[in-house]
Amino acid sequence: MDIKDHIRAIPDFPKPGILFYDISTLLADPDAWSVATGRLAKIISRHQPDVLAGIESRGFLVAAPLALKLGLGFTMVRKKGKLPGGTIPYEYELEYGTDTIEIQDDAVAPGQRVVILDDLLATGGTLAASCELFNKVGAKVVGAACIIELTFLHGRDKLDIPFDALISYDD
Repeated sequence: MDIKDHIRAIPDFPKPGILFYDISTLLADPDAWSVATGRLAKIISRHQPDVLAGIESRGFLVAAPLALKLGLGFTMVRKKGKLPGGTIPYEYELEYGTDTIEIQDDAVAPGQRVVILDDLLATGGTLAASCELFNKVGAKVVGAACIIELTFLHGRDKLDIPFDALISYDD
């Protein structure tokens, strides 16, 4: 099955000149979603993780069902102020300014093996920051994966861990 056949491209969203790759059509098709999660499960299993982390918010849709399927824990990487209880922040540079992501302070234990997931890899900034955040708390990020990679944005170049994507777009 070609997963690209189940991704909808929406021009000029969220602003003019942007072509948005929408996974909602993939999620709506149970056969295609099952194939996609099966392929991701095979990729992730190679890294023998203890925990899967999903990046807000579509990364939750990818990581949570995979964690359940693989019998692993799941944790969330969220924007500052969105998680209850004690959190650990990580501030990172954007093209113009900074942003902060957080995890709960009990999300992972030192030494746990983490794979980070999102729906799409673009510039790689948030995924790289997520890796740094988990490293900061003593976890070992052993890999990352997404459904879609926009290769023309070179986000993979910001990562120093194994990275896989089910499909890629070159422009």
